[in-house]
Amino acid sequence: MQQQHRQPELVEGSLPVFVFPTELVFYADEQSSHKQVLTLYNPYEFALKFKVLCTAPNKYTVVDATGAVKPQCCVDIVIRHRDVRACHYGVYDKFRLQVSEQSQRKALGRKEVTATLRPSASQEPPSPRTQDEERRIKEQFADSEFFEQTAFQTAPVSLRHPSRKTQSVLIGRLTRRKQAESRPVAGGPSLLTVLLGLVCMAVLMLPTLGEQESTVPVYLHLSVNKKLVAAYVLGLLTMVILRT
Repeated sequence: MQQQHRQPELVEGSLPVFVFPTELVFYADEQSSHKQVLTLYNPYEFALKFKVLCTAPNKYTVVDATGAVKPQCCVDIVIRHRDVRACHYGVYDKFRLQVSEQSQRKALGRKEVTATLRPSASQEPPSPRTQDEERRIKEQFADSEFFEQTAFQTAPVSLRHPSRKTQSVLIGRLTRRKQAESRPVAGGPSLLTVLLGLVCMAVLMLPTLGEQESTVPVYLHLSVNKKLVAAYVLGLLTMVILRT
């Protein structure tokens, strides 16, 4: 029994955190973009508490900045930009999603999401950042302090099991964001990248384990955890393809 109790015992900061998307882009001239949604997944067999921190909490309103996610469920976290001014154009902020077990205070894992405000959605997006720029941004945030977001509660946190349709919507949402930030170039993604992306899409289209009304053989029914991994890989591939 003691061994079973200690099964989810993890080193502080070692737990992978699954969040989509990994970058938020707000456009000053597009009112609908001033509200963004982060989806936090919990593919584990135990419940997680989460907390949202930010390097510039006065610029944003976070609905449900703290809460809990049941095992194999996900939760949507709404983030609104409330200080849309020209002086903030191109400035990078960061959100940190910190998770822990409900019975513990130590942070089992964390994931950071960048956020930036741009003047217009119709404007040509900036060229991809160089390695030096990426390193400079990382160094900038390495010295930055994360502050707790003031919890803005509107209703109880909505938990759900990520269905096949929800996963497809999330991947489509991520793809549309990246398409708006990408510009066409002469080169294209490698054949291996495209094939791997197609495999991940096929995995997401297969029935979920436990679905009754399906003509697909039972051995092709996949668990939620496997689909989460496929969705995560597809999201990474999408970013690679759109930046190629």
